[in-house]
Amino acid sequence: MISLSDANQRSITRFRRKLSAAMVLVASATTILALYLTQHNVAVTATRDLQQNFQTELSGLHQVEELRQAALAERCRVLAEKPRIHAALEDNALDLLYPSAKDELRDLMEGDTPVAQQGAGSLHARFYRFLDSSGAVLSPPNSKDVGEMSPQAEAQLALKQLLETQQIGYIRENTDAERETVHEIVAAPIFSTETGNVISALVVGFKPFELSGRGTGAGMKSGIWADNRLYLPSFPKEVRTALDNEIAKAVGNSRSEKNNFVVTINGAPQLLFYRRLNPDSLFPPAYEVCVYSLADSMAQLHRLRWQVGGAGVLLLLGGFVASHFVALRFAIPVQKLALDSQKNRAKRRRADIALVSTRKKLQRSTRYSADASHQLKSPVTVLRAGLEGLLARDDFKPEIYEELSALLHQTHRLTGVIEDLLLLARMDAGHLQLESQPVNLSQLIEEWLDDLGALSDSPYVKIEKKFPPDLYVAGEKHYTSLIVQNLLENARKYNWPDGLIRVNAHKNRNEIVLTVGNTGQPIARHAQSHVFDRFHRGGTATNISGHGLGLNLARELARLHGGDLRLVCSENDWTEFEVRFVSSPPTANGPSQNT
Repeated sequence: MISLSDANQRSITRFRRKLSAAMVLVASATTILALYLTQHNVAVTATRDLQQNFQTELSGLHQVEELRQAALAERCRVLAEKPRIHAALEDNALDLLYPSAKDELRDLMEGDTPVAQQGAGSLHARFYRFLDSSGAVLSPPNSKDVGEMSPQAEAQLALKQLLETQQIGYIRENTDAERETVHEIVAAPIFSTETGNVISALVVGFKPFELSGRGTGAGMKSGIWADNRLYLPSFPKEVRTALDNEIAKAVGNSRSEKNNFVVTINGAPQLLFYRRLNPDSLFPPAYEVCVYSLADSMAQLHRLRWQVGGAGVLLLLGGFVASHFVALRFAIPVQKLALDSQKNRAKRRRADIALVSTRKKLQRSTRYSADASHQLKSPVTVLRAGLEGLLARDDFKPEIYEELSALLHQTHRLTGVIEDLLLLARMDAGHLQLESQPVNLSQLIEEWLDDLGALSDSPYVKIEKKFPPDLYVAGEKHYTSLIVQNLLENARKYNWPDGLIRVNAHKNRNEIVLTVGNTGQPIARHAQSHVFDRFHRGGTATNISGHGLGLNLARELARLHGGDLRLVCSENDWTEFEVRFVSSPPTANGPSQNT
């Protein structure tokens, strides 16, 4: 009996030892695996957060740059159409060109704005020059009046040929051995009022945006890489030289016009992003370069890894101790599982809170464009009211009234831009909700065709129309009318005198297909893929008023209605667009409800 009892005791002891050893192995393997997965998740999360922060700062910088580029392009286009400049060029009175331009472009130069009020986003110019019909620079009689620059820099303004679209470029100018300057160049073509051919070009130099090196955020610095050299004053010369080689390799090995890679500067990792600034330009290629410091992110990741590693070691020791208790008491694993479950629930709650916070930040970001458009409406309204008040006075010279009328016209155009931007911002944010109902598309087309003939500045065009009297589409009447308005007004604006507008509409199964075609100069083939881009007006003649939002707005509204808008063709003096709507039966009370 004693020996049997001793044998049982030894068996129990061996079982407990085996169980304890098995639990130690399981605890060790589980802890090591958990440690690896936790560190991997920490690294992935930190990388994702870094990319989000970088892309947020980069997106904000690019949005401001795009708005500034659109403003510069529009301003240069208007200046290139000044009548006194045209007169000097067309009469071949080149000796009067710069004296005439001095008064016309007086407000363009930086000297009219105090230095304290100038910044990277200033729309004032550093200099301007004119090019002859061959693209050579016409030297000014007095460079102080048009902005001084070195002969080497002035020679870089010349173009091999003049094109009918604006060109953007960046040139370098060495002011001394240690300092240099980069100019942002906008070349606006000047068309003959008699032949319509390009006879010259106005080349204007501006201070590039955010070129101070401070960047858009605390960890980002921005500069320009042109002529295989980086202009980023906040970096030492030796660092810029090293980055020149890195950027040259990246640009040469990549087929994309933008990319990013990691570089090391002074022993610290940096994320470098580059993007082509002037695609399809006759000027040499230039790239925007943004450098984002990874030092803080890497230090934070290093700290997290040490914390996770320390926690893993403690957890492993705890597992060794717990394995002995598991062999004695099976309740301990259950308690541990319950504790782990509670920890997981707490982590999930924290993750849910973080997700809600992130969603709120995204919602605030989408509201930014709409808030900005709202904020612009009040000052424009005040400006328009002030101009109307000045026009009501009778103590000004006639030329003052003409200038005030031109400014008032520009405020009306700006109001239209703001309204379109506000509508686009609402659609981008998903805040535009449609109350779909049957809309008489045929009646809307007839009304807008009647309005085209009533416009005072509308040239005579022949209108051919073919559609049934009662085509009903599903949508909201105001926005459906806005789609039709944009298409018909484009067909009128870009038409030849005594030209043709052809409007056809028919039902195709569950869709209503509307096509609007017009005679006129076709859209350039390279610009057809960008015809629906916002602020893009490079496909047709640039002397026609507009702000490059109509087609984009019409397509977004068409898609919001469940349809689409596309360019069918643009060649042989004929351009045609097609928009598709969802068909709808008439209302129960008949067509009168859509009047």
